[in-house]
This record gives sequence, structure tokens and C-alpha cells, in this order.
Amino acid sequence: MSLQDLQVSAGWRPTAALSRAAVLSAVLAVAAVLLGRPDLLVLGVPFLVHAAVVVVRRPAGSPAVESRLAHTAVREGEATAVSAHLTGCEDAEHALVAVQADAYQATRPGHGVVGAALAADQPEVTLAVPVASQRWGRRTAGEGLVAATGPWAGRRWGPHPLRPMMLTTLPVPGVFDSRAPSPHPIGLVGTHQARRPGQGGELADIRPFQPGDRLRRIHWRQSLRTGSLHVTGTIAEEDSSVLLLVDALTEVGRSGGTSGAASTLDVAVRAAGALAEHYLHQGDRVGMRVLGENERSTVPVSGGRRHLRRILDTLARVVPGQQQRFDAGRLRLRVPAGAVVIVLSPMLSDEVVTATVTLARSGITVVVVDTLPGGRPGRPDSPPDPAGPPAATAAGTLDIDLLDAPGDRRRRLAWRMRMVERDLLLGRVVRAGVPVVPWRGPGTLDTVLRGLRRRARSPRLVSR
Repeated sequence: MSLQDLQVSAGWRPTAALSRAAVLSAVLAVAAVLLGRPDLLVLGVPFLVHAAVVVVRRPAGSPAVESRLAHTAVREGEATAVSAHLTGCEDAEHALVAVQADAYQATRPGHGVVGAALAADQPEVTLAVPVASQRWGRRTAGEGLVAATGPWAGRRWGPHPLRPMMLTTLPVPGVFDSRAPSPHPIGLVGTHQARRPGQGGELADIRPFQPGDRLRRIHWRQSLRTGSLHVTGTIAEEDSSVLLLVDALTEVGRSGGTSGAASTLDVAVRAAGALAEHYLHQGDRVGMRVLGENERSTVPVSGGRRHLRRILDTLARVVPGQQQRFDAGRLRLRVPAGAVVIVLSPMLSDEVVTATVTLARSGITVVVVDTLPGGRPGRPDSPPDPAGPPAATAAGTLDIDLLDAPGDRRRRLAWRMRMVERDLLLGRVVRAGVPVVPWRGPGTLDTVLRGLRRRARSPRLVSR
């Protein structure tokens, strides 16, 4: 029986135990008189005493309850506590709270029911149920019922409903690391080697001293050998800008939370968190845009640890399965100069492909991270056999729930046709000069970024 099936009441009501005691004592008393059986009357005395005591000790007032969450924001896999604080419990003997968990939440104990015995004249009590959140997103928590029983379990207060509260679960960024330099560093201070000389740690040349050079840059061996002051020149180190585009238009697969399978949207959200954490940690500026979301879906390009929290909060607001569309022709991203745009998408939407190709043709450096594992980008593939193991990825396993039965050939054919369409969409992206790489965690973008940096330094042919 679910919590919604219970009859909700806020006052004290007689319990089934009191009704049984009253009815049973009356029946035994009548039977003793009619049958002339004093022993039956003796058997009914305890039930009569129980009913009499409950009637005499009627509770004077009703308790008041206040519920709250110990933490309003947690990470995936972390737990908070739903607390129900009852006051005015002087006439209560036992209190109980039952919390109903969401599909991606787990309570301890598993049934979500916690009770406590109250001492005599105890004015208040707090009951807490730990709730663990197993997937990113914004969901309600704390929905349930609270009840209390009076002395001798004769009267019951409630069950009283607990108000649901909003719990924000931040995605846990995946594991990512990259040693590849940025193709277009254009900031002030950073870790990427620039094309111009300046203050840095990489030696460029040894040149004659000029007014304004620092004395600590003097190269004494060259100066003594030539008879004039020489200084060491270095290559400037600059930061770069990264813009993340997260495709929330399409979600393929069934998410199992932190300990189960990962959908394409799970891979995209956790990969976006990993990329943002990596680039912000090394001093770069990161911005984000969620494609398919209308409210608070844009994070401007900025830096710092607080900016990572803003990005994770925005990712947590993504609604899985929400079908929204946008006009790719009117998309205004305001990409900073020299920024690298990283598109995280399964490439199953024509709108996302159009936006990617439009950015690439406008001269912006674009990289596509494929969040749909199971085959090489651009090659049609069939969904995994339900009887066999699922396709493994760096963020977990992808459980594509497309087949009702192993022998459903129509669904398998439909999936292959969808992959053929995806192959055509990826062909448009590749022909626009955009590299496509699958998400594999650390080192995913190393080869691509090094190739883009070499291409940025090489001369380009222009038509006159």
C-alpha cells in the first residue's frame, strides 16, 4: 500500500485497538450475564480497563510538525536527511515518519519508515530518514506522512502529510585530463603557449638588452662573451576560452543512476562537468549553453571555482526527456574570439548538426564529442543484444531500451535505419571540417586539439 492510499487526518482519532477492546469487553459482559458465566466477565475486565483508561486520558492538544532537508543541494551518490520535528508531544507515546523515495532516490531503511518511542511528558521529538540521490537533477524529496499514537495505543494522531521539498543533485564530473595546448590562446595569464614573446617559462631566444627588460633575465655567459648585456626571451603564456554546448534535445538509453547504466544525456552532462572542471582548474575561461532548454540555460564565459558551481547548477536543471526545439538559424551564442566550442551530443538531431556546421563555417574552432557509444562515429551500428553485455563507456554502460524482445526485428531494423540517418548527419559535420571523437574520459581531446593547433599555425590558402 502506497502513502497516497492512506487516509490523512490531522486530529486524534480512536485506533482499531480501542474499538476492539470496547466491543470485546461489551460482548463478554453480555455473554457472562446471559449465560451465567462469571469467567467470561473476568476475561473482559482487562479490555474494559484498557478502553476506560484511553477514554479518561484523552489527549489535550494535537502535535505540530515541521519538516526540512539537512542539505538542499548534494552530489550524485551523496545523501541528505529528511527530518520531521514534532512539538507538543506530551500526550504521545510513539511517533513514526514514512518517507516516499523518488525513482532515483534511496532511503535507509529501504521502506523509508522510522519510528521512536517517547518518554513520559516528552515535549518534542525529531525523526530523520536518510535519503540518497542517485542521479543529477532537481527533484522533490521529503514527501511522506508522519503519525503519533497516544497512551496504550488507544488514539492516533495523523497521518499528517509532509510537504515535498526541492532537492538539487549536482552531477559528479567524469574523469578527464588533457595535456594538449589550446589552439587559440588569446587571454592574459594562463598555461598555454602563445605565438608572441612575453612573460613565460618557455625559452624563446637570447637577444640584446633593451630598456624595460628585467635584470633577472640577464644571460651572464652571453653577456661576458660578447661584452654587451644580453637577456633571455621567453614565450608568453595565455589562457583560452572554452564554450560547451550540451545537447538536451535527445536522450537515448535508460539511466540507472550512479551505479547503473548511463544514458546519452548522462554522458553529456557528466562530460560537460569534467571539461569545465579541468579547464577552470588550469586557469581558462569556460562558458556553457544547453540546447533545448529555455530557462537559465546559458552560462557566460568566466573563470574561477565559483563559476564551476554555476555550471553544475545549470546542468542539474536540465530536464531529461523534455522535448524542445530551437531555431538553429537564430541561435546566438556570442562566442568569444579564439574560443574553442565543444559540442557534446549523440548527433541524432538535425538542429544540433545545423548549429555545429554553421559555427564551423563562420570560422570558429568546433569539436564534437560523441556521447553515443557502441561504434565508430559515422558508422551505422545495431543496438546491443539484450541477451548480451551492454556497450561499455568511460562513464558507465549504455542501456539502450529499444527492444521489447530479442526477436523483435522491426525495432532492430528501425534502429539501424536511425543509425543510417545519423551517419548522414555526421557526414555533414565531417565535411565541414569538424572533428568528431567519442567520449573516453582522460585524453579524449588530446589528439584533436594538437591537430587543431598545428592547423592554426600552418598558412592558409585564400582566394583573391
